[in-house]
Amino acid sequence: MAFWLIALLLLVIAATLLVAPTFRRVDRTAGASRDSLNKAFYHERLAELAHDEQQGIIAERPVLVQELQENLLSDIPGRDAAPVRPLGRWVLIPGVLALVLVSVGFYLKTGGLVQVAAWQQAVRDLPALRAQVADEHAEPLTGDDVARLGLGLRTALQHDPQNVDNWLMLGRVGVALNNAATATQAFGRAYALQPENREVQLAYADVLTRSADPADQRQAETMLKALGSADPTDLRVLNLLAFNAFQQGNYPKAIEGWGLMLKVLPPDDPRAEMLRRSIQQARSKAGMDNVQLGVAVTLSPEAARHLPPQGMVLISVTDGSSPVPVAVKRLPLSRFPLTLTIDDTNAMMPERLLSSMHQVKVKVRISPDGSATPHTGEWAGESGLQPFSGQKQVNIEINQQVP
Repeated sequence: MAFWLIALLLLVIAATLLVAPTFRRVDRTAGASRDSLNKAFYHERLAELAHDEQQGIIAERPVLVQELQENLLSDIPGRDAAPVRPLGRWVLIPGVLALVLVSVGFYLKTGGLVQVAAWQQAVRDLPALRAQVADEHAEPLTGDDVARLGLGLRTALQHDPQNVDNWLMLGRVGVALNNAATATQAFGRAYALQPENREVQLAYADVLTRSADPADQRQAETMLKALGSADPTDLRVLNLLAFNAFQQGNYPKAIEGWGLMLKVLPPDDPRAEMLRRSIQQARSKAGMDNVQLGVAVTLSPEAARHLPPQGMVLISVTDGSSPVPVAVKRLPLSRFPLTLTIDDTNAMMPERLLSSMHQVKVKVRISPDGSATPHTGEWAGESGLQPFSGQKQVNIEINQQVP
């Protein structure tokens, strides 16, 4: 309202300046006064000439009088000049209207009236949009709703810059709109106000982790390690730590973190598939897809004579110090010699990958029923402990029975 009052006042002032000259009075006696002055000057000059003639100063008085008369005739017109008619005030009404219309038109074109109206509407809609976000059963916000929510929040924060909840929500709006600058600044302000708030710490660490600035990523790592120490089972912290390691190029650490999450999550949890894809991406980035252990299996003559008609060939790889396998592969019993490869896809646990091993020991066993538990009399063979650097070929002969 104040804006429109000021605009109206300026238009009134401009219109007044346009019309004001028409209110001046025209001096109609200017011409008559000039003629009277010329006549008075003429008679005064005649008296001076007569006096000069008596004194003997001039001898040709008639000639001078004639010149004076001619000058008077040239200064006084033969007829009165037509009076000047003032410009009618009503003639300026179209000009005033044009001034108003042009001013309003320019404002509508360049003054941002639509944007101002949208801003005011966003401020009015802020409570309803905030309630819609808080209601789990409400319809999700559209992209326009999110933008209006952000505009309303920024306006509210101008009046209450200490409101941590509004800073947090503005940060989430920045994330939703893929505006990293807004998200980082908003979460940073919330963190400055409440550095001990766990939700604020997680939100700020998340956006710092996604930053392209290594300093931001290191700051996020420090925050996340502190959060992890306080609650080692917090999946959000574990996920962000793994993602932070991925962003910094520490792919083995990222794989380890996501693998730990896989152990904690139920097998049917929908997040498990996403974690597997993340692990696969980290493996690809680290070049772990090229890690392979080749195994060639042969039978001794004695084992060949006692081969069961059917069964499974079980191949397990350990690190030589722990009996728990790092990788396992199962194949149907078929012809020998048998050649196969083992890689990280055969790992028992995502956090213990073949690519992370520096030494390996391979065992092969033929099980008639495919059981993971060895039974007496089953034929088996194993390699010695061998160094491993990503590519290796191991030859094993099945030549002994399980005692």
